[in-house]
Amino acid sequence: MVLAAGSGKRMRSGMAKQFMTLGGRPLLWYSLQAVERSAIIHDCVLVTGEKDIPYVRAEILERYGFRKAAAVIAGGGERYESVYNALRAIAEGCLPEPNRDGYVFIHDGARPFLSENILESAYRNVVRYRACVAAVPVKDTVKIADKAGFVVQTPDRSRLWAVQTPQVFETALITEAYRKLFLRLEMGEAVSVTDDAMVLETMSGIPVKLVEASYKNIKITTPEDLRMAESLLQEENSPTHFARCDAAFLD
Repeated sequence: MVLAAGSGKRMRSGMAKQFMTLGGRPLLWYSLQAVERSAIIHDCVLVTGEKDIPYVRAEILERYGFRKAAAVIAGGGERYESVYNALRAIAEGCLPEPNRDGYVFIHDGARPFLSENILESAYRNVVRYRACVAAVPVKDTVKIADKAGFVVQTPDRSRLWAVQTPQVFETALITEAYRKLFLRLEMGEAVSVTDDAMVLETMSGIPVKLVEASYKNIKITTPEDLRMAESLLQEENSPTHFARCDAAFLD
């Protein structure tokens, strides 16, 4: 699934960030293009704002000829609600090929540099470990602070990872974890989850494997991120970049 239901308030724009332009195309185009070209992904549930569904169908899916996005559904007010909406839609048979016994890749539509290498690595690991997430080792020293802003702990950097997407799971496994989460929320329990892996960790205790991805696999959240993405895109499209790739292939 590709998540594109956010409002993008930190972009300080009147347009949702997933529809903003990067390299002359909507930001969402890049994730969908990676899915469309992938030999790993068979089909896709695209989650967007309810009012944006007609626009997405006409101006992105039809305009650019994306065929793997077999279902477009409305997201919720929070990310975890959007994911659960998509998981329930999959369970109810929204895709041409049933996926109850397969795997689900959950990816943020605001991460435009998803590559086939990342998808292949994630697939190998989910088959082996049942649950995995794309991530990169943290480069900077991280400090844990108290409420007053004073350092209380410095974790060992060698064990710290910055988590990205895709986050990949056995479909039945993550669906059941989300079902348990919503049961607890409906009962009025305060449950804090920040990503899909944390839902699984909290609701099932099953370990999640970290899969080293790429520092280029950034999430566009602020205007500064968009400028960085433009630079990365120009670098990827430069003749020098292709010459380096050719040289590496010949080696």
